[in-house]
Amino acid sequence: MADAVVILVVAEFPSWPLPVSRMIREITTNSAEETISFGRTLAEMLAPPKLVLLRGDLGAGKTTLVKGIAAAFEAAQEEDVTSPTFTLIHEYRGPHANLYHIDLYRIDTQRELDTLALDDLRSENSILLIEWGEKFARFVRERDVEIALERTGESARRIVVSG
Repeated sequence: MADAVVILVVAEFPSWPLPVSRMIREITTNSAEETISFGRTLAEMLAPPKLVLLRGDLGAGKTTLVKGIAAAFEAAQEEDVTSPTFTLIHEYRGPHANLYHIDLYRIDTQRELDTLALDDLRSENSILLIEWGEKFARFVRERDVEIALERTGESARRIVVSG
């Protein structure tokens, strides 16, 4: 697997009296297996409770990354993790965390979002992994971690984790 780059960014915001630190981790993976493996390494950073935005175009590797995250939390076997594109929410229960893989690609309005009752999924041992969450400002504000995936080749992915 390619080497990861870790950068600590300290930014001053005029409306915020204290510096805000955001850890940024960037890596390029060269296969689905490497993307899954990288997902496994994120378990410590994603200790519940967490709301995680997964950004990336269709086919960027978001579900592939979730396979590794779910395996790391012993919530699902890699082969059991599939895209929630049509079901909207997949739940994976593990001994230390319940993962909810959520796809908002087909959700366009606040009313449609409200019918999913995502607030009911939040608890001390839950991790919400939300694809297309950036469509709703609330999730951008409330997110604990953001993971952006970009396809850079047939199998290569650039992954940037901030939180």
